[in-house]
Amino acid sequence: MTDLFNQPKEDPVHILSVSELTGELKMMIEDHFDWINVRGEVSQPKTSRNGHLYFTLKDDTAQLPCVMWRSKRQSQDYLPEHGDEIVAAGPLQVYAPHGRYQMIVQSLRPAGLGALQQAFEQLKKKLQDEGLFDENRKKPIPRFPEVIGIVTSATGAAFQDMKNTLEKRYPLCEIRLFHASVQGSQAAPEISDAIRFFSGQDDIELLIIGRGGGSLEDLWAFNEEIVARAIAECRIPVISAVGHETDFSISDFVADARAATPTQAIIMAVPDQNDLKMKIEDLQMTLEMRVKQLLEKHKETVSRFLDNYALHKVRQRIARNKEQLEWKKQQAGQLLRIQIRNRHEEIRRLSDAVQNSVSTLLLQKKSRWNELHQKVLAADPNKPLKKGYTRIRQQGAWIRSSHNFRSDAGFEIEWSDKTTPIDRAKK
Repeated sequence: MTDLFNQPKEDPVHILSVSELTGELKMMIEDHFDWINVRGEVSQPKTSRNGHLYFTLKDDTAQLPCVMWRSKRQSQDYLPEHGDEIVAAGPLQVYAPHGRYQMIVQSLRPAGLGALQQAFEQLKKKLQDEGLFDENRKKPIPRFPEVIGIVTSATGAAFQDMKNTLEKRYPLCEIRLFHASVQGSQAAPEISDAIRFFSGQDDIELLIIGRGGGSLEDLWAFNEEIVARAIAECRIPVISAVGHETDFSISDFVADARAATPTQAIIMAVPDQNDLKMKIEDLQMTLEMRVKQLLEKHKETVSRFLDNYALHKVRQRIARNKEQLEWKKQQAGQLLRIQIRNRHEEIRRLSDAVQNSVSTLLLQKKSRWNELHQKVLAADPNKPLKKGYTRIRQQGAWIRSSHNFRSDAGFEIEWSDKTTPIDRAKK
């Protein structure tokens, strides 16, 4: 880059054109201010025929021209009016034809908690009127999910808390993380993209979105319309777990369930393995008690007929029923272990199938290679020479017919081990 500030004065060699000067300034400004957040008052907002939003951001002593392109304006749930105080985010751009700079606004939001609360209430009423909060559209949370998707920051404490809680409560469940920013101007688009990604996955049974606590401004991404509509359109149940126990976010209203904290979301999503074990033990004890009660109830009746030869068949049937009861008793106690073992067996079967497929493919490839190798050997043009035949060549060409042989010219006789030249001129 040319050093504009250390040029010799009145040196004609270093005279810059207007385009060169503007180009230098463009690189300096756009490289340094590639993304900024600016707070100010909106002046004279106007939407062009092409759908672009133009306005000026000002304070007491300065003004900043701004433009928000149509694609960004259409996805914005809040559009400012004249006099609104906002925070705009985006890069600075130098527009060379007019010799001025302007801000390319990628996102904007009201400034101050009062304005944020007003925007929150407006969006809440809008979505509520559309029916997005209705209970009859909420999907049930699965009792025993096998795969759970999580949308949050990979570096935040919220994900680690959820991961640790899941490992303690229900390690049979798998979690898949989609990293997304949870605050800032890029948070809402990243969160909505993550929700749509998981919604398109067939094996995801439940989705948790959230983050730890923070101020209203920190949590604002979960109050954006783009996130709310992504939740409403999601194919799978969604738990909103934004870490603020007393206040609700828009995502809490739209989601199928709301958790006060990310840790509580895991508690809602999966059962406790200790509770399951205790319940299974209780069921087993209850089953044993019922079986004993039934046996005692019929023991006296059966004993009266034990000496009756005519009821021999009945005794045999009772014995068979007793064996069946004993078998069912054992089966009830082993039910959970069988299910877990079946999972392991299925994994082993799949592994064996993959190994067998690979071995079969290698054998097929090896057989095909041997077949091609034999064809190559059979097609060897020197094979007849090895059997005792000879080959005649004239002028480097193989003479295959007597019509092509020139008796007045020299030729070569090719043997398997050497080539003998015959000079016709000497003869």
